[in-house]
Amino acid sequence: MRIIYLCQHFPPETGAPQIRVYEVSKELLKRGHQVEVLTAFPHHPKGVIPEEYRGMFYMFEKWDGIPVHRTWIYPSPKGSFWKRLASYFSFTFSAFYSLWKSKPTDVIICNSPPLFLGITGYVGAKLKRAKFVFNVADIWPESAVELGILKNKMFIKMATWLEHFLYKKSWKIATATEGIRDYMIKHGKPAQDVFLLPNGVNTDVFKPLPKSEQLIKEIGLEGKTVFTYAGTMGYAQGLDSVLQAAALLKDEHPNVHFLFVGDGQEREKLVKMKEELQLDNVTFYGSVPVAKMPEIFSISDYSIVSLRNIDLFKGARPSKIFPAIATGTPVLYCGDGESADILLTHNCGRIAPPENPEGIAAEIRKLLAISPDEYKAMSENGRKLAVEEYSWSRIVDDLLHHLSEHK
Repeated sequence: MRIIYLCQHFPPETGAPQIRVYEVSKELLKRGHQVEVLTAFPHHPKGVIPEEYRGMFYMFEKWDGIPVHRTWIYPSPKGSFWKRLASYFSFTFSAFYSLWKSKPTDVIICNSPPLFLGITGYVGAKLKRAKFVFNVADIWPESAVELGILKNKMFIKMATWLEHFLYKKSWKIATATEGIRDYMIKHGKPAQDVFLLPNGVNTDVFKPLPKSEQLIKEIGLEGKTVFTYAGTMGYAQGLDSVLQAAALLKDEHPNVHFLFVGDGQEREKLVKMKEELQLDNVTFYGSVPVAKMPEIFSISDYSIVSLRNIDLFKGARPSKIFPAIATGTPVLYCGDGESADILLTHNCGRIAPPENPEGIAAEIRKLLAISPDEYKAMSENGRKLAVEEYSWSRIVDDLLHHLSEHK
């Protein structure tokens, strides 16, 4: 099969959408399919294009064997909503050049957000006489409205019209969660035309490892029970509640330590909060390459995954859950809904109420009291779930099944 993957984000950027496109493309190529990725020059999360990619409108490269077409984007470093919009539209239009340069294809898979890239995917599929698959990881503009990012009523009305137009015109819709799948069906898409393309994990890379004594010594975690948050530190994660929980536990459980790995718009604010609360049980370690993450999990007793208390997030499946469980690290999920159900059903994590420091601290106290056998069961259950349902091989099996259907 000949497949084009159209997406604004791709490595060397890091994040769930980037990893999903990379891993799915690698697996498809391994199975003998033709794959081309059409993407923007790297610019996320700081809104700065690396020097080696600057000053060009178009570039073709092989990224770890994957054919990649890159075109110009107007980067927006922490700019206003309208600057971010300009960034989205700059790639929406420049990507047509990559479409022209790319080979004939059977299917165009287009990632959303950004929603506007769906225009390129839909028109490109018409020009290429290909099937248009809209891969929706976030319901936009609804999510932006609920988070308070988008307030202009006229723009919301136009974006909602475009959203429903693209849903209607797509051959099939791939969704990151069951919640988004249900949303599509409720909005009139036939159930047989909507399928799950969830976040997953490379279970060959992310696997249980012996504790890295060198890293424990480097960070100063000897004798500690480590709760690790690894990922983007943004507004949506509500990590201030985790820091407040750390403050509640500081004197009561001095052996508990909170490790924050990553970067994001809220990091500076969180570091300042740590200093104000005098939290000597919290360490901010900074960003690390993906290849180092299994070592980070090796020294982590639990992985914290946190979201704000917003109804929209009840249908979320944060990608950071899957590398954790693949390494046998049980998850403390500060949230509600779909992800909580998965973790509880498969007994590979525990649930704390979102944005509730007292509730988070209470759940941590319970985790400190569980037996070694209970912990071992959670660890083994998580690994089993990752291999059987969320490995990229398993996810690509499902993808090819749906792409091979005739209609």
